[in-house]
Amino acid sequence: MFDVVLYQPEIPPNTGNIIRLCANSGVRLHLVKPLGFSLDDKQLLRAGLDYHEFATLTVYESWAECADHFKAHRLFAVSTRSTQRYDRVAYTEGDAFLFGPETRGLPAALLESFAVERRIRVPMLPESRSLNLSNAVAVVVYEAWRQVGFTNGL
Repeated sequence: MFDVVLYQPEIPPNTGNIIRLCANSGVRLHLVKPLGFSLDDKQLLRAGLDYHEFATLTVYESWAECADHFKAHRLFAVSTRSTQRYDRVAYTEGDAFLFGPETRGLPAALLESFAVERRIRVPMLPESRSLNLSNAVAVVVYEAWRQVGFTNGL
């Protein structure tokens, strides 16, 4: 249905929560190395509970490898530095969403490689820095899924 790409994720519980989200929404998860943890990290496993077996997870050695995989997809970069609100885009099945690492977000050069209409943000109060990564992923995934009628959902 949709794909979530985490570029160099750093915090195991966030990725664990996202694994659980993907397992429950039918979204495929993609991780771009280097990772800030091992995939058998205790915190990652605890946050993902027993959902790992229900999630589709792919790990890439580099952004170039991942970008090559998604060249035929609409890929949206999600960043606090984007101007377009995430809810003002009409999503279709097969769209993918790229999120940056928790402490620094997507590198400027990577974000700028996306057309402006493919850069989205989740609105926040002006003095806020950013949402928790797993919360931001949930907000975007559920809006995209809502737009396609919660395909395959209960």
